[in-house]
Amino acid sequence: MNKTEMIDSISKATGVAKNHTEKVVNELFSVITNELKAGRKLTVIGFGSFNPVKRSARMGRNPQTGESIKIPASKSVHFSVGTGLKDVLNGKAAAKKAPAKKPVAKKAPAKKPAAKR
Repeated sequence: MNKTEMIDSISKATGVAKNHTEKVVNELFSVITNELKAGRKLTVIGFGSFNPVKRSARMGRNPQTGESIKIPASKSVHFSVGTGLKDVLNGKAAAKKAPAKKPVAKKAPAKKPAAKR
């Protein structure tokens, strides 16, 4: 599944227009990115944790030539799966589905009380 398919799926499941769903999904990714860029861990209970990781500079080898090369320091993200997601993936718990929307019943207009004489 790619991002467009995910937006379509969320839009169908929630009944929200695709353009609004796309804005929400983009903002979600923006919040996650900004938190990780600031060096803060982001945890979604039952789903998992995104943890920024710093990799220090080190020496490596070019596998074709055997020449030593310097690998610069970099940042990455480590994702730890939450218990809820792990249980669903291993068949220990059922995935929660969005509840079906109930049709909204229209109320009958209120009757006016009879006029007194």
